Amino acid sequence: MTFSYRVRSVLAGAAALLSLQAQAAEKVTAGSLTFVSSAPLFIAQEKGYFAAEGLDVEIKFFGSAQPIAVAIASGDVDFGLTAFTAGLFNLAGKGALKIVAAQLQEVKGFEGSHILVSNKAYAEGVTSVDKLKGRSFALSQVGSSFHYMIGQLGEKVGFKLSDMELKPLQSVGNMLAALKSGQVDSMIIVPQYARALVNAGEAKSIGQIADYAPYQVGGLFASTRNVETRRPMVEKFIRAYQKGIADYRAAFVTGEEGREQVLASVHKYVFKDEDAKAAYPKILSGVMYIEEDGRMDAADIYRQVDWYRGLGYVDAGVKAETFVDVSFVKPLTQPPAK
Repeated sequence: MTFSYRVRSVLAGAAALLSLQAQAAEKVTAGSLTFVSSAPLFIAQEKGYFAAEGLDVEIKFFGSAQPIAVAIASGDVDFGLTAFTAGLFNLAGKGALKIVAAQLQEVKGFEGSHILVSNKAYAEGVTSVDKLKGRSFALSQVGSSFHYMIGQLGEKVGFKLSDMELKPLQSVGNMLAALKSGQVDSMIIVPQYARALVNAGEAKSIGQIADYAPYQVGGLFASTRNVETRRPMVEKFIRAYQKGIADYRAAFVTGEEGREQVLASVHKYVFKDEDAKAAYPKILSGVMYIEEDGRMDAADIYRQVDWYRGLGYVDAGVKAETFVDVSFVKPLTQPPAK
């Protein structure tokens, strides 16, 4: 046997092995927004954490949170990573999905979503949150996280939802455009976009939601079908996601370990049309708090469901205990006693 033949045999064997491994990888789809808050998902993908678990993950992007929940219910995606909404809770209450881990949180002392007003509204005297009463407010959909945040803010500073002119604009892009043009007076948005608007002189920040109403903004969702019939796959996905969180926290929350590599991973999804010099500062400005291991504030999720139910946006029969699944990740706070 010649040396060249042996080399060809080894290479052929290696190629066959790689082909078998690729065929064996379990295909999974995940829905997300192109927000820095989804960074652990992007990191896990780019650093090979999903692949190491034997998962072939395809990330699909959406314009707002609500459609991701619908996509899980319809079977178009297996997982979702985004903010909680009334629509998501309704679908979960009907048995479509489970909340299995945390995404970002609004935490006092850590930059979070900004309360913005248009330049026009600011010039008219809307210079603090107590002056939002009677003004218009942009949100993606009724029952969205934006809806929840303005409701919580109002309760803290003394106005009701009925005091506001709520304008559902269907997507974050539409919200941003409406604020910049003065078509709406106010909105609440993650720092990734808030800082860009403020730095460009296109809006004013009058506070942060965490200073008034800290809460569990979003989570990682899995279809109930997958939790019940493909639990090992769900466990693998969560393990890879947790590794992404660990890298995110090391780079942005607790220090700067591996920051350049993490920024490079996130940049492939966030501000990807800009060069690194322009994009990296924007990514850093969008960093928000994510709890270690994706531990969720389960008690707060129960409160959110109750709030939406009280307004009629969540059906009366929807119970958080049927879909807040703390069996995968130890929660930050326990669900309330039944």
